[in-house]
Amino acid sequence: MDREFLIDLFADFGPVTIRKMFSGHGISADGINFALSLRAGLFFRADEVTIPDFEAEGSKPFQYSTRTKTVLVNSYWELPARLFDDSAALAQWARAALAAAQRAKVKKRPKGKKAAPKKTAAKKAPKKAVRRVGNAKRAQGSK
Repeated sequence: MDREFLIDLFADFGPVTIRKMFSGHGISADGINFALSLRAGLFFRADEVTIPDFEAEGSKPFQYSTRTKTVLVNSYWELPARLFDDSAALAQWARAALAAAQRAKVKKRPKGKKAAPKKTAAKKAPKKAVRRVGNAKRAQGSK
């Protein structure tokens, strides 16, 4: 799917931003990525609210294979084929995918510096003081 096709596909949904990503494109609205267009097809963001709709349509989650295993990405599900011919329904699914992406963004905690552990009240004696005590004991022992 090329950029122009994707722009036309989402015309009833509203303006989208399309960026090159992996082997395809990332599709976002309001700065939030909610869909992926890859060689394998078009995938919408999904969560516990929207996954039952995808399952009812017989869709499957995005997956890819590495050398050692197949990775299942349950947060993106394949768009049902019938929606490519129904722009109004596709717009509804796109709004639901955007809402799922917004919910996922809220669940993530903001990344920041971790708080440094608080120092304990007890302080260690300076090393020089420990050495002096040791030297004094040796001096007493040699007398």
